[in-house]
This record gives sequence, structure tokens and C-alpha cells, in this order.
Amino acid sequence: MENLLQNPLNPMSTLDLSVGGMTCASCVMRVERALKNVPGVQDVSVNLATESARVVTAAGGEAMDARLRRAVRAAGYEPRAASSAADEAAALSPWHGFGPVGIGLLLSIPLLAPMLGQPFGQDWMLPAWLQLLLAAPVQFWLGARFYRAGWHAAKAGTGNMDLLVALGTSAAFGLSLWLWWRAATGAHAGHGGVPHLYFEASAVVITLVLLGKWLEARAKRQATSAIRALQQLRPETAHLVGPRGESDVPLAEVMVGDRLAVRPGERVPADARVIEGQSEVDESMLTGEPLPVPKGPGDALTGGAVNGDGRMVVEVSAVGAESVLARIIRLVEDAQAAKAPIQRLVDQVAAVFVPVVLAIALATLAGWLLAGAGIEVAMIHAVAVLVIACPCALGLATPVAIMAGTGVAARRGILIKDARALELAHRVGTVAFDKTGTLTLGRPVLTALVPVAGSGDEAGLLATAASLQGGSEHPLARAVMAAAAERGVQAPPLGAMQAMPGRGVRGEVKGESWAIASLRWCAELGAVPDAAQVERLQAQGATVSALLRFDAVGAARVQALLAFADEPKPEAAQAIRALHARGLRVVMISGDNLRAAQAMAARLGIAAEDVRADVLPADKAAQVSALRKNGQVVAMIGDGVNDAPALAAADVGIAMAPSGGGTDVAMEAAGITLMRGDLALVAEALELSARTVAKIRQNLFWAFAYNVAGIPLAAFGLLSPVVAGAAMALSSVSVMANALLLRRWKP
Repeated sequence: MENLLQNPLNPMSTLDLSVGGMTCASCVMRVERALKNVPGVQDVSVNLATESARVVTAAGGEAMDARLRRAVRAAGYEPRAASSAADEAAALSPWHGFGPVGIGLLLSIPLLAPMLGQPFGQDWMLPAWLQLLLAAPVQFWLGARFYRAGWHAAKAGTGNMDLLVALGTSAAFGLSLWLWWRAATGAHAGHGGVPHLYFEASAVVITLVLLGKWLEARAKRQATSAIRALQQLRPETAHLVGPRGESDVPLAEVMVGDRLAVRPGERVPADARVIEGQSEVDESMLTGEPLPVPKGPGDALTGGAVNGDGRMVVEVSAVGAESVLARIIRLVEDAQAAKAPIQRLVDQVAAVFVPVVLAIALATLAGWLLAGAGIEVAMIHAVAVLVIACPCALGLATPVAIMAGTGVAARRGILIKDARALELAHRVGTVAFDKTGTLTLGRPVLTALVPVAGSGDEAGLLATAASLQGGSEHPLARAVMAAAAERGVQAPPLGAMQAMPGRGVRGEVKGESWAIASLRWCAELGAVPDAAQVERLQAQGATVSALLRFDAVGAARVQALLAFADEPKPEAAQAIRALHARGLRVVMISGDNLRAAQAMAARLGIAAEDVRADVLPADKAAQVSALRKNGQVVAMIGDGVNDAPALAAADVGIAMAPSGGGTDVAMEAAGITLMRGDLALVAEALELSARTVAKIRQNLFWAFAYNVAGIPLAAFGLLSPVVAGAAMALSSVSVMANALLLRRWKP
């Protein structure tokens, strides 16, 4: 339940609570206010759709947990053990909770009989005592939840949906008793000596509200289907390989370092690395990639992927909460529980909504009385105002759309870390790409090694370069090592080594000081390579570095030029055309020299003026900030490792998880993570953001439209309480159904 934020100077804790009993946007405001009043609480976010609260506190521990639970209970709600909406939905059958609705329908339908029979000339009016017998259980048994929650709201000096329902239905029930008493005493008589009573209004409104809540719960179950699908990827057992052969063990007992057998057709139990065997693995549920991926010794496997037709022995690298699948589930749940910026405004409206509705209901009652309509008519119209104005849909409009949008995105291999990124992405006007590993394959090869006259033979210089690069994981270093291995060149031992980020590497080889340097570092050292040679290589689109040797006084001399080439990803040009078609500006940020960067940009269809070259890793964030200065909303796409500052500086950071592996940096540095390196997902993420925001706006429009249109109609006597109750229930259901249409979206 508790997750300590990493800040040693100001330790903060994040606590998650499930909150039962919330019914509308006003409940959200009450719970947030109650939690914020607890000493030590820094921030609170309550989500109606997931019935959860996320609290950031200055100190954690069991004492804080207890205080938060006590505050929730004092506000009139039920604190429960933290669990995801998906967990709760998975445990429920589709008909769970329909019992009260079914009982309410059985008791209410006979009360509607006169209304149903009247157009056909049928008189199905029930005796007053039978109406009371049918309506009382609905009002005081099935409707007890509204009285309890409404009473807590009234004690707290606020209002919510339950208070409006309790007041409205109690007024209709009480008015019916009063009219019956008047008829029994001879003061008033109507049809057959019994006036028209309104027991059907109170019973039907409560039944319709319960029906609406049940339909909401079913819709919520559909909205959390993406998380449930991810959770079901975990197998229950694993085949542990030991000295005596294989034995089945529960997945909870698997530890890092264990060796497991993965048989054909089985799911990979945990994150692991292949030790023996080869197969093809289906990772579509994790990355959205439809084609199986070949795997062999040394390759990484993600828990939950489906093995093909080969048997493999794997060594476990991560289990439990540290696994990729667990982090994916956690990110999706966090995004679904988060509160979008637009929801803050909705919550402010909801805070004053119920008091305003109560005032309008009182004004309606007074207005009809002053017009001489009598207490019966005035009371019924006031009840209709109370019933139709319940702000259920208002509280669900935004979170349920976010739940649906993030769920669809997860199935496509797009992980949305926070609701703000989802809401903001549709406004992006400029898309900035890191070049190496993002637009390109990230697998450069050494295409040429050009010795300077008198510096030695090519094989010896390549051996020295391979020695310098032996301890580096940089893509250019791997290219040098691969070239040396291909030519059978043996690298001599490397002495003291120093890496210079964005510049190169320096070290001692055979007692001499050498360096592989970028052209920028060459200029700083005063070692200027042959300009004509450099230009010739750059014109071919190559990245050029220099092999330097330092003399006894520390002066550097160029010994050779190294040319590296990296191919663009096959889908890169098409992805950039798709972004241009959306009217977006595409910028490429690269550490390469301008000629090489522009040559690659020309192949991809990026304008020369939109190339930012010779950019050090530490300066990428400044480039992103410069793009934002003209008011443009900027998205930055990078590999999430050395691009983390730039991803954080952008309005929307989109990290491409290396090889679909979903490293910690790739997942944490940006608001959106693409689980496979397909650049087409960038346009998909922006389009899905636009669709989700459109659903939020549609939902808010309909939520407000129901009230803006319904309250005046009820106040002027054009809606009965029964119709008002149906409209109120329909508003919540329609908002949920509209949001769930997102699940049909396809790029």
C-alpha cells in the first residue's frame, strides 16, 4: 500500500486507499477535503470511477494509514484495503449486485400499473394500503444507503447525490401519506375516494438510481478489462530446473537466479534470460507487436509472453513487483487512478452544485405555492428538481474516459503514465525526435577507417581503437568492436580510461595516451583533421570521429578518421509523413555534425531547417525548451536513457523502451512509453489522446446538458419525478457507454 518517494532530503510517502460509498462528484470533494485536513497530508487525488484515493504525506507508516482511514470514515464513507478497480471487477460476476435492483423492480412495477394502463383505458389503480406496502420496503430498506450517506453529508455541511435522492423520495413518500390521511379524514377525495398518491415516484426513482449504479459497475468492469487481461498473463506455476530435474513450484516461490524450463505453448513465468534452446515468443499482449520474436541464448524474455514451439531453459532476472509486467500494470493503474487537469475544474463546479440545486428546489416549491398551485403540485415539482439534478454523470465523465483510453493504449503497446500527458498530447504542434536509436536502428557500423599518412597500418590502428572502446556500451563503441572481431584483430590491454560524455573516450594503450574523439573535442584539443576527408565522409551521411595520440607534452595528433553509418528504421519515413499529414512540425535533435544529420534528415523527409546538430546530451533539454518558447506544445521522443532530461523538459515526453524491454529509465522518464520501437505508435498515441479528450468533452457536455435542460423543465412542471429519475439514471449510463466506445478504436 505504501510507496516511498525517492527524496532523502524531504521524504514523502504515497498511500493508496479504496473508498466505498462514493456516488457523485460531490462525494469526491468531501473525501478530498477530509483527507487534506489530516496533519501531514501534502496532496490528495480521489477518483470516483476507481473508488480510490491517492494521498501524498510527509510521513508514512501505520499511524498515518490509520488516521487517513479514520478521516474517511468520519466523512461518512468506508475505507477499504487498497485494491485496483480491475481486481474488484475480476472478482464479480456480470450480475453481481443486481439483487436489490431486481427486488426494486418487482415492487415498483405494480405501482406503475395505473400509468401503464391509462393510455389503453384500463383502471389498474391499487388500494392505498397496498401501494404503501409495496413502496415502504423500497424506500426504507433498499433506499437505506441514501439515508445513511445523505445524513453523513448533511452532518458535514455538504450535499451529494444521496442527499438529493433521500430528500426527493422522502418528500414524495411523505406527500403520499399526507394526501392519504386527508382523504381518509374526508378533507380530500379523488378517484374512488382515494386521491392520486406518489408512492410510485419514490419507489421508481430509488429503483432507477440503483439500476443506474449497477449498470455503471458493469461498465466499469469493461473499462478495466485491459488491466485484467495483463494480470491474467501470469501463470500460476513454474517448472524449476534443479540437480534432480524439473519440479513444479508456485510462481510466488520463484527467485532471481532460478533456472526454469519453458515448454512449448506456455507463458514465460518471469522476466528471464535464455540459457538453452531457441524458440519464437509472442509478446503481443505486452508490446502490441503481432509477429512472434525469435529468441535464443542470451536474449531477454518478459514474463507473460507466450512461448512458441521450442523448449527453453531460462535464468530468472526479475520477479514480483520488479518485473516488467508488474510495472506495466502499475503504470496503467496509476494513470487510471490519476486526475486529469480538466477534472479539477469539474470538482470545483461540483463543490457548489448540490447547494445550488437545493436552493433551486426551494425556489420551485415557493414559486408554485405563490402561484396558487397548492402544496401537492409544488412539492412534486420540487421533488423532480431534486431527482434530476444528481451530479453522478459529472463525476464519472472524465475518469471513465481516461480508464477506457489508457486501457486501449495498453493493448496497443502504449503505456500512458499520467492523465496529464493523455490530456495534453492532442495539442502537440511540434514533435522532436532524438536521432540515434529512435529514428535510426541504433546499430551503427564502422564503414571506414582512414589512416593519416605515417600513422601506421589500418589493422594496428583498429586494434588501438578497439582497445579504447572495450569497456564502453556506446553504439559507436560496439561498432568498433564488431569491426575488429570481423577482421580478426586482437585488441591490446587497456590501461587507465576516462569517458568524456558527448566527446569521446581517452585511455592508455601500450604505454601511450590515445583517444577516440568527436570533431567537437578535436577542435577543443587543437587537433584538426583533414577537412576534405571529413567533408567527403559526411557527405555520405557518416558520423565521423578521430583516433588521436597524445605526445609527451600532451599535444594531440590525428592518427585516423573513423566513419560510422546507421540506417533509419524501416517505418521511420512513413511515420514522419503521417505526422506531417496531421499538420505537425517534426524536428530532429542529434549529436552528429550538421552534414551527417542533414543527410539522414533528407532520407527521412525532415526539412533541413528542422535539424538540430552537434547537440550534447546535456543540451537536449535546452533545445526542447527553445522549441517551447513560441507557445508550441512540444512532444519529445527518445530512448529514455540519455534523453531523460529532454523528455522531462517537453510538454509530453514519449520514451521508446529499448527493444521493447521497458527499462526503468524508459518507463519513468516520460509521460508515455512505447513498448516497442515502432515509430507509427507516436501518431497513434497522439490520435488516441485526441479521441480520449473528445470523449471527455462529450461526456462533460452531456452531463451538464442533462442538468441545464432538465432542472428548468422540472421546475416548470414539465417533468414528473419518475421521468426525472429515469433521466438522471440515463445520464450516468450514457456517459459510461460513450466512454466505452473508445474500446472499439483502431488506428
